[in-house]
Amino acid sequence: MVDAGVNFPRGGDGKRSTSATGRTIFADSIRGVDPALAARIEHTKDWRRGYLQPLRDITVAATRTTQAAIAISRAGLDSAHRRFTFTQDGEELSLGDLPSRSDFASVTVSGRSAREMDLSVPYRGRRLFGPDLRRQVDAWVAEGVAEPSFGAAIHLVLDNPDWLDLHDVDIALLGAGAEMAPTRSLLRWGARVHAIDLARPAVWERLIAITRSTSGSLRIPIPTTAGAAPFVVGGLIHPDDDQVIAGVAGADLLTAMPAIGAWLAEIDQPFALGSYAYADGAVHARLSMAVDAVIVELQKSRDDITLAFLATPTDVFMVPEECVTESRRRWDSRGVSGLLQAPLRLFGQFEPNYPETYTTGSGRVVGMNDSLIPQQGPNYILAKRIQRWRALVARAEGTPVSLNLAPATRTQSVIKNRALAAAYAGADRFGVEVFEPATSTALMAALLVHDLRNPASSANPATPLDNPMDLYIQGANHGGLWRAAYAPRSVLGIAALLGMFEPRA
Repeated sequence: MVDAGVNFPRGGDGKRSTSATGRTIFADSIRGVDPALAARIEHTKDWRRGYLQPLRDITVAATRTTQAAIAISRAGLDSAHRRFTFTQDGEELSLGDLPSRSDFASVTVSGRSAREMDLSVPYRGRRLFGPDLRRQVDAWVAEGVAEPSFGAAIHLVLDNPDWLDLHDVDIALLGAGAEMAPTRSLLRWGARVHAIDLARPAVWERLIAITRSTSGSLRIPIPTTAGAAPFVVGGLIHPDDDQVIAGVAGADLLTAMPAIGAWLAEIDQPFALGSYAYADGAVHARLSMAVDAVIVELQKSRDDITLAFLATPTDVFMVPEECVTESRRRWDSRGVSGLLQAPLRLFGQFEPNYPETYTTGSGRVVGMNDSLIPQQGPNYILAKRIQRWRALVARAEGTPVSLNLAPATRTQSVIKNRALAAAYAGADRFGVEVFEPATSTALMAALLVHDLRNPASSANPATPLDNPMDLYIQGANHGGLWRAAYAPRSVLGIAALLGMFEPRA
């Protein structure tokens, strides 16, 4: 692990243990609500193999009351901020003790095309508009791929095409070049995008080219530190020199986190801050912490920021009783295949999705969808839980939060893992639809617009929720995982085996 920027802490042996840190953070998150569960987590020797059940148990504990869900989230964040460090010139600093610094100038690139007026979504070789898009949205809901609230939100955006005029919207995208970032759609609708991504010319060439073909604008960070791009200080970059801009643009969230916060603080208007940065393994957790540190710093001086996140479907979620009912109906209608599968259940295969239900503090019956995938590992789930925790805490404190569940998607990070690629290719045999990135990003961008424009959306902290975790349910497109007959992990190997013979694997 490179010793620079936001880092896992060093242990007593001087090494940085991602497993020990993640295990401790999750134990700390639940300690005040369930001390026995915290102790069990702390005594889990092999966290890489043993994290699955504790993550489920923490989510179950959060269903008890609103106070429990918020307490778990706040304790998890507090623990993470106490433990992660910032390494600078060989010195370990606390994330809360970093001086604000301005190391970036800006260049704004403007689009040259008319604004896209209507919502459209690419899907299976077609681009769906109007009635065709409405029919497809209704089909996803009817097939159990997405929840009814997802359909309602997309229909509402279609009913209000003026919502897509984003010329009055500023949005900062951390990880603007990521596959799941909504950058292209937001620019098409005219947004002012403040983009953060690594100093990689190919990334910026693509982002600038996208911007030029839209009606939006892209504000780009240009380093001004000694040796980085000294000619920029003299203002020698012209906003039409696309190749020159791409060659010097970029900011690393891990190493330039304080300066990125200062650059974002320069935005004069209220803005949305979207977290889309992704990396493999432990770096993903470090990135999530860097983003969270930026959020904390900005919120010290501003109360006009909306937060935006994408939740992963491969996590544990409290789900409505309707999902449980539909899943059990599918289980009961298996017919002869159910009899043939029975012997395999002795080996943990073909298990029911919801063997039991739970009752929330308000008396509501819910299910627990456990779609964790072991291959993604505990660092991935720590990264995503940091985002979930921040979403709940921020909303409880009055900050608008758009958190939407994106469906399983064939991103490069997935398909480069042969086992996951094969499992995704075979997922449709079990009622799960896996989406292409272009489809997912367009749909998630539309949901973000819904959350920004509709005052009754769950993103608005004034909208009452029975449990804070209902934020994850509203507008969810889970690809069918919540309503499938089988527990996802119990058919993961079978799906991978079947998917090996698919051309998409």
